[in-house]
Amino acid sequence: MRLHSPKENFIPSSPIKELRGKRAVLQIFANGDTRKQLLARSRYLLYKAPSNWTENQLQRSKILFGQYPDIKLAFKLTQRLRNIFNNAKSKEGAYTKLAHWYKDVEDTGFKAFNTIANTITINYRSILNYFINRSTNASAESFNAKIKAFRAQFRGVKNIEFFLYRLTTIFA
Repeated sequence: MRLHSPKENFIPSSPIKELRGKRAVLQIFANGDTRKQLLARSRYLLYKAPSNWTENQLQRSKILFGQYPDIKLAFKLTQRLRNIFNNAKSKEGAYTKLAHWYKDVEDTGFKAFNTIANTITINYRSILNYFINRSTNASAESFNAKIKAFRAQFRGVKNIEFFLYRLTTIFA
C-alpha cells in the first residue's frame, strides 16, 4: 500500500490560476462608496424616517434602494407601520390600516416581518387600545423593574411589611 502526499492529490483549477495576480475591480458609486461601504454606512439611515435624513443619507438611500430593491420594499413596510402608530387618529382607522399592512407583509413573503405580524395578529385588541388615548403601560413596567432591582439588591425579602414601608418611603 502506497501513501499519497497531499500535494500529489492537489490539482489547481484553471479559473484560480487565471485569477492569481489580478486585482479585484471595486465598483465605486456616485457618492464615493464601495458596495461594502454603502451597506455599512446605510445601516443607520434605515432606522430613521426619511424626513430626518441628511443630504448624504438621502443620496446614499437612492443608491442603496436602486441596488437593492428588497431593502427598499422592507424599508417602506417599516415606515408604513411607523406611520400607522404616529398618524392614526382612531382605533377603527388603525385597525383597517394594520390589516392592509399585514396583507402587504404576507404578499411580500419577507420572513423577517412574520414575527411582528404574528404578534399584531395575536395581540391586536391590546395594541388597538393604544389608539384610544395613546398611552402605554411603560410607566408601570418601569416601576416594576425598579421594585425588582430594589428587591435583588437585598437578595430577597424577609419582612414584607418593612419591605413595603421602604418602597413607599423611597418611591412614593
